[in-house]
Amino acid sequence: MRLWKHDFRGKALIAATTAASCQAFLLLGYDQGVMANIIGADNRFGKDFGHPDAAMQGNITALYDIGIMILGTIILASSYTVAQLIAGRIITGIGNGMNSSTAPVYQSECAPALNRGALLTLQGTVTILGVVIAYWTGYGTSFYESSFQWRFPLGFQAVFAIFLVLQTIGLPETPRWLVAHDRFEEASDVVSSLLDKPSDHGDVNFIIQDIRAGLEEENRDGPFQFKELFSWGKIQNFRRLLITISIEMGQQFTGSNMINYYAPVMFQENMHMSRNLSLLLGGATQCTYLVGSVIPVFLMDRFGRRTLLLVCSAGLCLCFTMVSILLSRGTLPTAYGATAFIFVFQLIYGIGWLPVAWFYPSEINTTRTRARMQAVASGWNWMFVFVVVKITPIAFANIGWKTFVIFAVLNAAFLPMVYCFYPETKGVELEDIPLLFVKGGITGGVLSSRGRTVTPHQHAEEALYDKGIKNEVENVTEQA
Repeated sequence: MRLWKHDFRGKALIAATTAASCQAFLLLGYDQGVMANIIGADNRFGKDFGHPDAAMQGNITALYDIGIMILGTIILASSYTVAQLIAGRIITGIGNGMNSSTAPVYQSECAPALNRGALLTLQGTVTILGVVIAYWTGYGTSFYESSFQWRFPLGFQAVFAIFLVLQTIGLPETPRWLVAHDRFEEASDVVSSLLDKPSDHGDVNFIIQDIRAGLEEENRDGPFQFKELFSWGKIQNFRRLLITISIEMGQQFTGSNMINYYAPVMFQENMHMSRNLSLLLGGATQCTYLVGSVIPVFLMDRFGRRTLLLVCSAGLCLCFTMVSILLSRGTLPTAYGATAFIFVFQLIYGIGWLPVAWFYPSEINTTRTRARMQAVASGWNWMFVFVVVKITPIAFANIGWKTFVIFAVLNAAFLPMVYCFYPETKGVELEDIPLLFVKGGITGGVLSSRGRTVTPHQHAEEALYDKGIKNEVENVTEQA
């Protein structure tokens, strides 16, 4: 029995689920970029809130990342004190944390394996679209002398939140969630709609039985317990947890949010440009970022996650190395050269670390732990963002251009981390993901096989057969 309202089928339903997931990240991107054109200047915002110093700028901006959305937006737009402003940032942060931990799971469980990477990559693209909209909204209102200068950009994000609510109404739950809750008829209906095939079609039954078999194997030890996330064994949840946390660390410690949150401040204070030029360059860097974020939509399912991460890390290291060298000279021409490499950084970052870190945890983890691991990923991601955004204005104030040296070294360190420990998930069905973790050793076979520890479309039933539990799969199929 169909319990949702839409009659979308096939590509239309996939497009609807993708659009809803992307809307969550559009909202996320806007909220990330909205403070960039407001803080760090002698403007109306500075006058209204007592010209916060570098430490307080970090607090106001970064506390969003440990903190829904509509309530938080109302508080932000009506703020008269720093305390109220911080409260609003925390509340909107809670809402965005929920969105960023839920959307990738929903998208990954509804998307077909062959183009799952491209569809999930769109989340990164619209995130940057949100940042771009925020930047240019802030630039447009920067010419006002009244508090409208900062109240409108902060309040405008409620529009994205309302659209997100409207888009999710009527969409189905994912088939894996439905099977996990013994709602098999609804699960078949969802799969039937996603494939645009009759509910009794062989492909529909095959997918449902595949999901059931995987869940039966995962649930053999009874109800989920939190300590399972730290277990090793044949499932290697702890290894997956370490990869999940490390990829979130990698995304943030590239230094990307140093630019996304503080580009105008950086151009004005470190490169000695005018406020108006700094705002224009800040918006232009985000447009470049948006272009970069579109590129992996066409590359992700061709070259894979590992290749894009490796190329991206090498490129980012080179960019920040050049920025450090040029800014160390202390001249205006070299500052312009450093600015050019900031633009190149934004272009390269959008190709790898931007999209992969958001959806990779939802790919490598099992159905039993996927939602929890994605929540862990989101939590750690925002904690790492908090660290970067908190320390950036302080670092600029104390060590100036040497801040870029730190992030250049970190980007270099991510090369061996990705190459040795991150398995390739390109084209692999979610039910086949356990095959990526069946090998032992420190790297789990990733180093010796260059990341490809399982061939695409290799069915999970083959792995179950090799482990001597083929009969369990057959029994599940007969009971269906």
